[in-house]
Amino acid sequence: MDVNTSNALVYLVDDELPVRDALSLLIKMSGFAVSSYDSAKAFLNNYDPDQPGCLVLDITMPVMSGLELQEELVKRKINIPIIFISGNADILDSAKALKLGAFAFLEKPFENQMFLKTIDEAVKKDLSARQQRL
Repeated sequence: MDVNTSNALVYLVDDELPVRDALSLLIKMSGFAVSSYDSAKAFLNNYDPDQPGCLVLDITMPVMSGLELQEELVKRKINIPIIFISGNADILDSAKALKLGAFAFLEKPFENQMFLKTIDEAVKKDLSARQQRL
């Protein structure tokens, strides 16, 4: 099935400004719209459930971690594909994230093309799921 990703939005949540800026630029250069946040709370306050896309989420953040945000999304029955990124996660974190339904778990540093391909696949998964619900 050919899926048009032009109206999709990539949500990016990372507490480190340099990481957010670099990844936002990379995502924009690949043709996706991006909305970035410095905390899980900021994301939750701005998330639009009618907006197709995916969530790129740092696993280690203050106040509410990426895993805690994922658990909150599961509780709220929000089924956005989540791509976890981490520079210091352990195998238990990645296993827990995947068990809760994460789309992917990428260790920093990662290759740009692999990162963008993962985003493209996650967005297509979300668009297909939305189309099936119609």
